[in-house]
Amino acid sequence: MSIRSDPLERLAIPDGTTVEERDLVTDGDVIVGGQSTVEFGVRGRTVVAGERVTFGNDIEAEGDCRLDMWCDVAGNVLVGEDAYIGERTRIGGQLMVSGDLDIGDDVDIERGFEANGWIVIRNPMPTVVFFFVYLSHLLRIGEEEEAREAAEELLGDAEADEEDEELDPLIVPRGSSVSDDAWRVSKPGVVGDDCRIHGNIRATSLEVGRDNNVFGSLRARGDITVGEGTRVHGDVTTKRGTVRIAPGAEILGDVACEDLSLHDDAAIDGSIRARGEMSIHREFARETE
Repeated sequence: MSIRSDPLERLAIPDGTTVEERDLVTDGDVIVGGQSTVEFGVRGRTVVAGERVTFGNDIEAEGDCRLDMWCDVAGNVLVGEDAYIGERTRIGGQLMVSGDLDIGDDVDIERGFEANGWIVIRNPMPTVVFFFVYLSHLLRIGEEEEAREAAEELLGDAEADEEDEELDPLIVPRGSSVSDDAWRVSKPGVVGDDCRIHGNIRATSLEVGRDNNVFGSLRARGDITVGEGTRVHGDVTTKRGTVRIAPGAEILGDVACEDLSLHDDAAIDGSIRARGEMSIHREFARETE
């Protein structure tokens, strides 16, 4: 897991993430903050969800799956290793666990469950809640290395091979809504490279990487960057920020912004409305963190 300052305070879509029919698919871990709605199913390595998260389809985790209390999963939960299910969680399908099952009180599993390992009935979820609080505290006081080790222990990265450790997680911030219609977050958003995303993306700012296909519009209050070779099937709009469009990018809609920085090898099919400065150039300055 990649630990940066406030890693849970942004929407992070890692390289190669795709939406396949009704499933959100990534090679790495999936972390969903509490009070969020994900109308897709989720397929990833380890899946961690905070309290009162709703999933609209199946969860498939190659490693562990940790669902906090009051979660609601419309479909099946299929877990390759251990599962931790918080109290009063509802699963609309089956729960299938290859390892151990730690399950809270008053959990409703409509089509039954199986676990190949130990089954313990209690409330395990305060561990997950404590993890998020503890991780945030470590980052605030600058203990990034200790925070990284804590995250690796929770998500099972300590036993992963070197290639797996380099995979960034998919992070949905607390209180977000993710669906085929729109991704709505009140935090900054970052999209990696080679992704195929369905839905309009709404965030405070947006940075979209290379060679993506976004079947929807981009909207933010701050800056928006569209990377090389990315195609946006919709409008790109910001209220107060700058839009930067890299070479080979294609916007199949309108662009509205304060300032516009446009590479001459990019294409905009719709109209352009820039209230401030507009520049067209041959070089594209990449921002560094």
